[in-house]
Amino acid sequence: MEFFIANYAAFMFAGLICFLLLGFPVAFSLGACGLFFGLLGIELNVFPASIIAWLPQRLLGIMANDTLLAVPFFTLMGLVLERSGMAEDLLDTVGQVFGPMRGGLALAVIFVGALLAATTGVVAASVISMGLISLPIMLRYGYDRRLASGVIAASGTLAQIIPPSLVLIIMADQLGRSVGDMYKGAFVPAFMLVGMYVLYVVLLAIFKPKMVPALPVEARVFREPNGSSGYTSLLVLTVVSVLVAVFLARHMAEVHTWWQGTLVESVPTDEKIVVAMCGGVTVAWLIAFINRVTKMGLLSRLAERVTFVLIPPLLLIFLVLGTIFLGVATPTEGGAMGAMGALIMAMMRGRMSFALLKQALGSTTRLASFVMFILVGATVFSMVFQAADGHKWVEHLLDDLPGGQVGFLILVNVLIFVLAFFLDFFELSFIVVPLLAPVADKLGIDLIWFGVLLAVNMQTSFMHPPFGFALFYLRSVAPEKPYVDKVTGKVMQPVTTMEIYKGAIPFLVLQLVMVAVLIAFPGLVTGSLDKKVDVDMDAVGAQMRDSLGAPSAGDAATSENLWGNDASGSEAPAGAASEADGAAAPADPASAASAEESSAAPTPGGYGSDDPLKSLQESIKK
Repeated sequence: MEFFIANYAAFMFAGLICFLLLGFPVAFSLGACGLFFGLLGIELNVFPASIIAWLPQRLLGIMANDTLLAVPFFTLMGLVLERSGMAEDLLDTVGQVFGPMRGGLALAVIFVGALLAATTGVVAASVISMGLISLPIMLRYGYDRRLASGVIAASGTLAQIIPPSLVLIIMADQLGRSVGDMYKGAFVPAFMLVGMYVLYVVLLAIFKPKMVPALPVEARVFREPNGSSGYTSLLVLTVVSVLVAVFLARHMAEVHTWWQGTLVESVPTDEKIVVAMCGGVTVAWLIAFINRVTKMGLLSRLAERVTFVLIPPLLLIFLVLGTIFLGVATPTEGGAMGAMGALIMAMMRGRMSFALLKQALGSTTRLASFVMFILVGATVFSMVFQAADGHKWVEHLLDDLPGGQVGFLILVNVLIFVLAFFLDFFELSFIVVPLLAPVADKLGIDLIWFGVLLAVNMQTSFMHPPFGFALFYLRSVAPEKPYVDKVTGKVMQPVTTMEIYKGAIPFLVLQLVMVAVLIAFPGLVTGSLDKKVDVDMDAVGAQMRDSLGAPSAGDAATSENLWGNDASGSEAPAGAASEADGAAAPADPASAASAEESSAAPTPGGYGSDDPLKSLQESIKK
């Protein structure tokens, strides 16, 4: 029995694994395990019975958590956009732009997947939409089945890492960090991962062109009356937009100085990117709008189509992320603006209906309830686990790993990779991350870097054969039997499950390479964060002394403090002594003696000290 009590936390964690292996839902497994071991621990005197009284307060704390409100807002935004036909328009338009080049359809899927990730944030919606729309077209024109399946599944999982990602919101909440900082940290790694996908497709187009053929001429629908493709007009419009964005980025400090009326010397990089891109696409939209209204014929059909299809979702992304990055809105407020913007876009496109709104709200409610139930169960388990000194057990388990920070990060990422076979990112975030975060913080690892690293790793949970959810989503919409293509009239062979698995492996390897790159180069994450402001505590103390009319530090040794004592603090204030007498009595004589001594003389910099600077420093340390 002594061995059981001494290793109570370890047995509790093993009990949770048993609950999960029995097939119970994760939320109920966590809650049941927490309550069972909580009551058992009270009976065995592992911890006091008052632990049960803490539970309601913890659960009410979940309800009062403003950060988690961003989850239903961003989910509603994504579902409204997805159900209003944005994915179809994007895939059709971007496919026409890149179609004439080898690998163009695969590149279109990657770019649209990134755009959907930044607007929907829901993997299932992205994978199913692209699977229904792009997969038949890619198969029709001779794309390799494995590549077509893999690129659709991998592009859909970008919703896990590209802001405004639900994973990053949950990760920020569990790590106790700002959602805005988590978004800023994920910005560069997310687009590096997109670049790696693009590079892989380009290499295939160079070395294995038969796997990624170009779109035939008869399939290119946006052509001018004279037969030209219209790419020249699109190229000119793109160059103008890019030049405007570059100009804004280079002169962002001057723009801020003009706008605010005060001198601004530097602007954060992420803010430059968001504002500059917003300015560039706005100029392109204005040119296209003027061209359509005045019928001047400045733009080709392709350029006009691309502008009106791409720019509204881009502006919505900049509205949401820009307000968060600029500090104008919190992530919750940004999510609310995004949801309202999605509803307005759906109405402007004439695709808003009561049925669509009902479906989106129903799906949002189910997902939000799913998250809330898991969080409640995880809170119950975590509270009991911490009361049983589980955090110390985890620290002792991971403290002595060889390799320091790098050894810890390698082991943790291997652990997450293995657990991702069986648990999805919500469950990993609520169960594993709270156990690992204190150890990472103790080792001096930046928790924003740690959170983004785990988010990239958790992305693999959707791509693991044979358990990846993205692979299941694609399997549900991929053809299982031979079918007749509507355009060519040819009999098309089905996509087998093994082809989907084989297609996912190269992209899974790319994701793991990205994890290794982030471990080796943490600056990719931390370099995007705002610089820490160093506070001169001496100057703060001097300002406090001036405002309070207290003597300066140099005069404090010879003058009396606010209590009328000398600077040595040898006498205790009467009020403080009576306050101490009225407090709860210590449990043992030694504690009573130490309490009596502490009430007799205030600690340097403590309550009753004559130096506000020391008081402030001590309060910060506490």
